[in-house]
Amino acid sequence: MKKRYLSYSGILFALILFYSCSQPDVKKIGTGEGYVEVEGGKVWYEIVGEGDKLPVLLLHGGPGGTSFGFEPLKEMDYEGPLIFMDQLGSGRSTALSDTSLMTVENYVDQVEKLRKQLGLDEFVLYGSSWGTMLGIAYITAYPEAVKGVIFSSPLFSTDMWIADADTLIATLPDSVQQVIRYHEEMGEFDHPDYQEAITLYYSLYVRRKESPKVDRSHMNLSSGKEIYEYMWGPSEFTSTGTLRSFDRLNDLGKIKAPTLLFTGEFDEARPSTVEFYASLVPDSRFVVIPDAAHATLNDNKEFTLKTVKEFLEEINH
Repeated sequence: MKKRYLSYSGILFALILFYSCSQPDVKKIGTGEGYVEVEGGKVWYEIVGEGDKLPVLLLHGGPGGTSFGFEPLKEMDYEGPLIFMDQLGSGRSTALSDTSLMTVENYVDQVEKLRKQLGLDEFVLYGSSWGTMLGIAYITAYPEAVKGVIFSSPLFSTDMWIADADTLIATLPDSVQQVIRYHEEMGEFDHPDYQEAITLYYSLYVRRKESPKVDRSHMNLSSGKEIYEYMWGPSEFTSTGTLRSFDRLNDLGKIKAPTLLFTGEFDEARPSTVEFYASLVPDSRFVVIPDAAHATLNDNKEFTLKTVKEFLEEINH
């Protein structure tokens, strides 16, 4: 009997050892809201959900957007923390008008300060749109703690983005194309006809379904419009700002963590381009979200949540 007991104990010990080695060693973090002090003000964050899975740090689009677009992720039933943050100058963070702080490097520093404050030794980085530009810059500077990467509708080369936009503009009626060309040549980005052309383009390639109406007037949110125009430009298809020369294609091959890249079927981040990006990442998966444009969580929430959750389950085992 004693030998049998030792045998069972040995098996039990081996199973425990195997399980502990195969699971991420995740430090528990609490839930709730808070702020992290950064140069220029305070960055708001909120931690939603608990569990033993890797924390997921969310980098929203823009620049100058907010984390509200990530709200559907709360329905994913993920057994780990989701970390929402509004980057400096937008949403619930301090307003920003100092253009010297509107740099990729400064936004990377904000992410690192938040990581340190929360004590994240390992986590998944999830960027969407501009958040993928910020994400690749962060991973290049601080790769150690990043154990998984999700790039939603990514942009890693502004030249390629503009080329894709030109391809999509060519699908619009000739009269609309003429309006875009004329008012861009004249610098009349606020002209009603130009704005109408933007609305048409966005309805096809940015957001195909209406967003749920949520009254946030009581939240005293910071507007990131000035940041968007300074760093990017007047519209999604025209870049005149500091990000016009952005190109991090050479950094994609340096990513060591498993990486999911996905985009919408009708996304301004065109599937063929995102598939090319995926080919440059050593350990990557590429998915097209059907019946969706750029705002995949809005246009096809169910398929997007399924795609993200399956990837998270894969890297947590």
